[in-house]
This record gives sequence, C-alpha cells and structure tokens, in this order.
Amino acid sequence: MKKFASVLCIITLCATVFTGCNKEEVQSGDTQEIQSGDTQEVQSEDAQEVQSEDTQEIQSADITENTEASEEQLSDEANSENTDSANPTVVRIGSLKGPTTMGLVNLMKDSENEESVGNYQFDMKTQPDEIMAGLVAGDIDIALVPANMASVLYNKTEGGVRLLDINTLGVLYCVTGDDSVKSVKDLAGKTVISTGQGASPEYVLRYLLDKNGVNDCNIEFKSEATEIAAILQEDATKIAILPQPFVTVATTKNENVSAVFDLTDEWDAVSNGSKLITGVTVVRKDFLNEHPDEVKTFIDEHEKSTEKATSDVEGTANLVAEYGIIEKAPIAAKAIPECNIVCITGDVANTALSGYLQVLYDQEPKSIGGAMPGDDFYTID
Repeated sequence: MKKFASVLCIITLCATVFTGCNKEEVQSGDTQEIQSGDTQEVQSEDAQEVQSEDTQEIQSADITENTEASEEQLSDEANSENTDSANPTVVRIGSLKGPTTMGLVNLMKDSENEESVGNYQFDMKTQPDEIMAGLVAGDIDIALVPANMASVLYNKTEGGVRLLDINTLGVLYCVTGDDSVKSVKDLAGKTVISTGQGASPEYVLRYLLDKNGVNDCNIEFKSEATEIAAILQEDATKIAILPQPFVTVATTKNENVSAVFDLTDEWDAVSNGSKLITGVTVVRKDFLNEHPDEVKTFIDEHEKSTEKATSDVEGTANLVAEYGIIEKAPIAAKAIPECNIVCITGDVANTALSGYLQVLYDQEPKSIGGAMPGDDFYTID
C-alpha cells in the first residue's frame, strides 16, 4: 500500500512539472508574440506619427518660406512701384534772366505748387555761358538759350542737342536820350553799350552795322542788362542796346531815355525775309532718347505757360517780380506785351531758325559754332 502511494506521488509530481513547463512555454511564446506584435505595431505607429509630424513640419516650413518669399517679392514690387511714383524723373531746366524765363514763370509757379504734370527743377542764370557749361556737362537737360548758342551747342557736342521750340522773337532795342540817334546808321562814330557778348545781341548788332555800312561804331559789353539800365539812369546821353523787359526798366527810371529804334525793324529791312529770333529751347539728345514722354510734357506745359504770359499779363507780372527778373510788377506788366514771348514748334520753328542761323553764318561762321546744324538738329521724333 505504501509502495503504491509512493508511485502515485511520483506520477503526480511529474505531471505537475510537465504541465508547468508547458505553461511557461506558452506564456513565453505568447509574451514574445504579443510583445513582438505590440512592439512592431507601436513602433510602426510611432514611426508613422514621427514621419507625419516631420512631413507636416517640413511642409509647414516650405509653405512659410514660400509665403515669405512671395510677400518679399510683392513688397519689392510695391516698393519699386512706390519709388517710381514717389520719385518721377526730374527735368532740370536752365534759363536766362530775361524774356525767355518770363515765358516760363507760370510753369515755375505750377511746379512750385505741385500742380504741374511734369517734375521740374529750374535754374535761372545771368550769363549764357553758364547755361552752356551746364548742358555740356549733363547738369541741365533742357535749356532756354540765345538762338545762335543753340547752334554752337550742337557743334560743340557733335550733334548732342535738339531744337524743341522758339521761345522769344525780336526783343532788342536801341535805348538812349541822344536825339541824334534814329537808326543803325546813326551809330557811326559812336560808342554803344550792350549785353550778350558772344550771343545773339552782339552778332545781330554787328550784322546790322555791317549791312548799313557802319564800321566805326565802338561796342562796350556789360555782363548784365540791369547794369546798363543803371548807367542810363545816371546818364541819358549814353547809347545802349537792350532787350525787353530791361528797355521798359530803363525808360521808366529816366524819363529822358527812350527806345529810339527796334532792331527787329532794322533786321527786316536788310535780311531778305528771315526772322530775327532771340531765344530758343533745346534738349540734350540723350535725355530726349531716354525720356521722350517727359520732354513732350514739358513742351505742352511750356506752351501753356507762354500763352498765359500774354493772356494774364497782371498775374504773370507778379510772378516776374516774385522770381526777381524785374524788381517791380507794374514795370513787368508794361514790358510783357513788348517781349515777343512765343512757343513756336515744328516746321515753322525749323524754317525760321535755319533762316536766321544762315544769315549769321554768312556774316560770321563762328557766331553759330563754325557750321550750320545738321537736319537731325530739327528732329525730335
């Protein structure tokens, strides 16, 4: 009996051990499988999540970068547009103190009040050579100069300027209190004071003296017309060649002084139909090529300014005084109708100027720079 119990115990013990081993194996296998499955699944989910987050982050960075680039591009374009709008081309204009600038004063005031279409910078000089130097150096874009100087500039710059318009016709007068002087012929043996050495006044006077056979007239040049007006105020016996408006200034300040003859009449008597021209407007060729619209705008506004100078004499006279061309507006108002302020363009201007220059060239080639301007001088297309 004891032996049987011992055998039974051994058998039970073995079964228990065997069962326990199988349970551990199953648990181990299940655990590994579960752990492996869970780990792979978790790892896969983590990887997908990480990849998804990375992708989103990269895509977000790309979008941000592209947006910033787009905004930067739009900003640059906007800034460029604003810059162009805020800083339009400035047209630098040089003119002489006298009738040519008198035709500009209405445009000058519009520009000052920011009411002009174009954007302008005006510089008024007292000497023609100052205007010439500025134009040659490229510091002036458009210049209102004595008619003969336009040709001088063309030759000096080897065709670097173009004619825009005629701005002033004849404005030269002989002014004196000497009763013996009635015409150019009466200047024989006398001394005449004048402005414009090397410019239209000198060459016109010399041409008229020559045509009238006067070869013993002495010419003394002064730098400014105001200086001559002051001389006539002190001594009415002096003889002077003056342009308007300084003729009116001189005769107003001394009642014994008067305009005894008009050089335009004297010119017409001997020049075979050509016109006496005092001032013209020219533009640098390079500026014209680069800014044709701005040049066209200037011509349009210059024409309107000259028209207003003759239609609104009182208003223009006030501006002439304001800009220091003539000291007092009432004197300017008397002078403006005598100043022959115009704005002649196109074929009419071309024909008139070429005829005038031909007369000067025949008299003295150096007066227009040694040669007649080429056909391109008259072309602004």
